[in-house]
Amino acid sequence: MGKPVGLQGVQATVCSQLGAPSNRGVFQDGDVIIGGLFSLHYIPSAVEQDYTRLPHYEPCSGLDLQALKYMYAMAFAVEEINQNSALLPGIKLGYHILDSCGRYPWALQSALSLVGGDRHSCNLTASTLYSEAYEQPGETPVPLLIGGHASTTGVILSRILGPLSISYLASCPCLSDRSNFPNFFRTIPSDIYQARTMAQMAIRLNWTWIGAVLANNDYGQKAIQVFQEEIKGKRVCLEFIETVHRETIVSDARRVALTIQSSTATVILIFCWYTDVQKIFVELAKRNVTGRQFLASEAWSTSDDLLQDITISKVASGVVGVAIRSSTIPGFENYLKKLSPSHRPDDEFLREFWEKEFGCSIVNASHNTSTSSHVKKASIPPCSGTESINEVQHFFSDITQLRVVYNVYLAVYAAAHALHSLLSCPSGKIPPQNNISSCSSPKHIRTVELLQHLNTVNLTTPQGEVFYFQGGDPPAKYDLVNWQNTPKGTLKLVVVGHVDGFDLHLNESAIQWSTGSNQVPDSVCSKSCRPGTRMTDRKGEPVCCFDCIPCAEGEISNKTDSLQCEQCPSEFWSNVERIACIPRQLDFLSFNETLGITLTTAAVSGVSVTTTVFVVFLFYRQTPMVRANNSELSFLLLLSLKLCFLCSLVFIGRPSVWSCRFQQAAFGISFVLCVSCLLVKTIVVLAVFRSARPGAETLMKWFGPGQQRGSVCFFTCIQVIICVIWLSLSPPRPQSDFGFQGSKVTLECTMESVVGFSLVLGYIGLLACTCLLLAFLARKLPDNFNEAKLITFSMLIFCTVWVSFVPAYISSPGKYVVAVEVFAILASSYGLLLCIFAPKCFIILLRPEKNTKKHLMAR
Repeated sequence: MGKPVGLQGVQATVCSQLGAPSNRGVFQDGDVIIGGLFSLHYIPSAVEQDYTRLPHYEPCSGLDLQALKYMYAMAFAVEEINQNSALLPGIKLGYHILDSCGRYPWALQSALSLVGGDRHSCNLTASTLYSEAYEQPGETPVPLLIGGHASTTGVILSRILGPLSISYLASCPCLSDRSNFPNFFRTIPSDIYQARTMAQMAIRLNWTWIGAVLANNDYGQKAIQVFQEEIKGKRVCLEFIETVHRETIVSDARRVALTIQSSTATVILIFCWYTDVQKIFVELAKRNVTGRQFLASEAWSTSDDLLQDITISKVASGVVGVAIRSSTIPGFENYLKKLSPSHRPDDEFLREFWEKEFGCSIVNASHNTSTSSHVKKASIPPCSGTESINEVQHFFSDITQLRVVYNVYLAVYAAAHALHSLLSCPSGKIPPQNNISSCSSPKHIRTVELLQHLNTVNLTTPQGEVFYFQGGDPPAKYDLVNWQNTPKGTLKLVVVGHVDGFDLHLNESAIQWSTGSNQVPDSVCSKSCRPGTRMTDRKGEPVCCFDCIPCAEGEISNKTDSLQCEQCPSEFWSNVERIACIPRQLDFLSFNETLGITLTTAAVSGVSVTTTVFVVFLFYRQTPMVRANNSELSFLLLLSLKLCFLCSLVFIGRPSVWSCRFQQAAFGISFVLCVSCLLVKTIVVLAVFRSARPGAETLMKWFGPGQQRGSVCFFTCIQVIICVIWLSLSPPRPQSDFGFQGSKVTLECTMESVVGFSLVLGYIGLLACTCLLLAFLARKLPDNFNEAKLITFSMLIFCTVWVSFVPAYISSPGKYVVAVEVFAILASSYGLLLCIFAPKCFIILLRPEKNTKKHLMAR
């Protein structure tokens, strides 16, 4: 979540007074070093910090294992990148990670140290950090930071220090302002998108009467503002909006609980921090308020503290929320389980975790330790060296829900791809539009250049995910989660959907709602008006509160919550329920209407063109162009194309028992005959060139004219058998279809067996794909006139038409289903006719000098 606070009191000239940050960090050398800023420790007793107070703080004592996992995600990503020869080839990527302890001044000082300044004073400006740092021997400034974890940290670093940074957890919408934060990037979406997602969920689930609880800060106020903008005009209303303050959370929680208890809204939207939500749920549990459906923001939707709290499980059961999307990182689990202080002797954070987890002490002579630390460790047995994370069940090595961890992983890859683009630009120059004259070297990276490359990052992760920045922000991607009961009495987190940009995918059947059932709970002021009625607003009440009035005779409303009733056309009349207009005539694709005439004309024209080509080929049958690649197959192909054009006419006209049976059989057999000819032609082309190789002279005896005719017959007979079985067992038959919402009665041929029709289409598709593949392989064979090229183009058109046909066929209403199929038949037939025979006719009729064997065989 991370709300930015005011920057008053934070002056660059007083950095030396803001406490003493820890010098501990993790470093791996490399040609290019990127910085990492993680809140690896925390103050256990602190609730909030006033970072303008000077000068002392409580010591950071608690090791945050989640942040530790974030750190190792960065280390793992760097190692994975270094092993990838395609990314930053010849350049080793290193890292320098420091601990900010969750304190804004420490984050500022640590970042200052990483980019090359003095972390104990602030007499350097952001514009001179890099240049002066290179003048200091032994200093390795970083061109880019991964961090920080909070929006406030991002604001401070961007405004005061000014390094390039990629945050993995700062989600404040304010950071999307490129005019104020041009050097800030992040791998977590802005909070605006989660508010939009929650509004989309409310609209989709027909929740029109909602309560809202929000934190009294920019996070809550901006979220509810976006939510209200999204539901505007969608007849979704907010019954109440309650705010809570961190300072008075106990009394605010009681007030909110009373409001929810007395509310008629059963869906409650909450934009708060998880500690505030816990207080509210405790108050609701005291009052035994259950059955409320809570919508959670990502600030608390995955909180383990809430999920494991048995005292609030009855109240919190069924929560549906937006969460940072999770993903898998192959190899990361093994990486975590193989971590050992013996392999990373300089890693003080791992040593601290190891000693705490296994209850032993690690004595490392290479590190300085204080006397008091030695005394303390003396009472703890030394580690044996056989300890292993792999031997214990620990959430540190649990990778089932990698959310923020994956954001860190993405941030490192984004940085690596920007560096790769910067350091490997062609001819040593960046494109002119970037106004940069030359590329940077690994040791002299200019941030202005890196910023330009970071803005244009477009990468594909090892997991196959495409990632890019949209003005510093990533594409909006979230998980939708549901809190479900477990036998232990606690709650578990279940992913029930995801959000990708503006597309919301929700598996409603997988959700366990607050009512304990799989039925979506209602949250309405007034129940929906059923079809046959219309809505009328109640005076003085929100638009979500209304009455339902039945439609008059001759009018219908064919959907729920209709604002007005629709008058039926003169040839229709409303039924008893006032939900449909009853038709008075049959409707089908006839020869008399415009569409039927158009399709008929196209079919007859196709037959005429095919006949003309047939005559041309017959007249010039002794020429090399016609005789090439078995002229007998060419004539058979023209005959099958003529049948294809003719079979389309069977689909037009009033459906009858025999026309329904004949049309699909004619269609299937005609096209199989056609494609079989092309397939055999393609095989012959390949066989001819194969037989030209030494030792393969006998190959053509298997592909003589007899074998070619037999192959065509064999392929066609298979389709004939399929059609005979289909038409014998479950043939299509004419049936009246009242269509969507009771419109005209459409008389159509209904498929009694979808399997039979699918087999017919599938067999055609199989032959077509095989022909396309073989023709594609043969397209570059050395003949001057290689027929495989023509077959390739024709089959591409054929496959494109029929791939497009399936969704169009399924989604088309009434008689347009028939029109779509006729159009597909004609389009594919014309594609085959023109692509294969038009070039040949052009040479035969207009370029006779090329119609010679010498020209055709030229290489």
